[in-house]
Amino acid sequence: MSIHPLPPAREPTGLGRLPVARWFLFVGAIAALAFVTGVTVILLMSVRTMELSPPPEVAAQLTRLNYALIVVFGVLLACGVGLAFIVRHAVLNPIERLTTQVRTVAAGDFDHALHVDRPAELAELASHVDSMRDRVVAAWRVATDQSEELRRSNGELEQFAYVASHDLQEPLRKVASFSQMLEQRYGPQLDDRARQYIHYAVDGAKRMQLLINDLLDFSRVGRVTSEKTAVESGVALDAALDNLSAMVEETGATVTRDELPQVTGNRMQLTQLFQNMIENAVKFRSEEPPRVHVGAERSGEMWEFSCSDNGIGVEPKYADRIFLIFQRLHPRDVYPGTGIGLALCRKIVEYHGGRLWLDGDAQSGGTTFRWTLPVAGDRS
Repeated sequence: MSIHPLPPAREPTGLGRLPVARWFLFVGAIAALAFVTGVTVILLMSVRTMELSPPPEVAAQLTRLNYALIVVFGVLLACGVGLAFIVRHAVLNPIERLTTQVRTVAAGDFDHALHVDRPAELAELASHVDSMRDRVVAAWRVATDQSEELRRSNGELEQFAYVASHDLQEPLRKVASFSQMLEQRYGPQLDDRARQYIHYAVDGAKRMQLLINDLLDFSRVGRVTSEKTAVESGVALDAALDNLSAMVEETGATVTRDELPQVTGNRMQLTQLFQNMIENAVKFRSEEPPRVHVGAERSGEMWEFSCSDNGIGVEPKYADRIFLIFQRLHPRDVYPGTGIGLALCRKIVEYHGGRLWLDGDAQSGGTTFRWTLPVAGDRS
């Protein structure tokens, strides 16, 4: 199996820049120089001592000492040669083979087995590295299979989204329209209970249409219109307010803002984000006319936005639950909706690389949501 190669290895620093073989050569050269120098000095001292015409007994001892030194030097020379041979064939060569095998794996051939039979330490190291390679390859294959399954599932979801947006909408429209026509044509002949049943049918069909549209919006985040550019968040907020103009006028809501920055994102989805946030603030209003404020401040490489209102508020214990799809804290007949709005907002924010949360530390009454979006031009 060959996959994309790994990144280049980090460059060594300090004394680690020299390979081990060169260190052995350097130390060996110093040892050899010291050995030759020592032999030369001792021989010169022995010759000069003999030139002094010592007594026969001293001369005999010097001769025996020279022979002993020659034997010792010979043994040391043999040990040095043997050590060099051992280092070369038992250490440096196996390290070179292991390095070559690791480079082959790092180049992308993850099926290449690592094997070094000597010395014992390198053999154990190679075994452990090879075991890790096997586990990584196995996990990669599982991930590949899951990725293929995910692509297939996404394809099926796209087909379902097409069916939901076309084939399911038409029967619902027929149910709603023919139920209304039934009431208009046979209204005088129907009692109150029959009219109530027709109202339930029409209301159920309309709520099903709204739910389907919200689910389609939720599924499109990250799949459709996914191009990210520099977007003026103030322009996105203006578009959202235009879409909510009827609701804002009907409730007498007041929406204020700070100077909003330029961010990196998708304009359509950011408009949808602001629209859901403001609609949520106006919908869950208190007895006072709704007041909504949208702010923004720089936080490192992100802009931190806030949406504050004077509504009924949210208890901190529900801070996570409100972002789950289909989760509602109030009955549908009190506050209408599908329970997808905040889940959609969180998905949009996370798709843009930010996060959305309920500010439980806000000092003012009502509710304050905060979310982050990347600064324009930041691709991290």
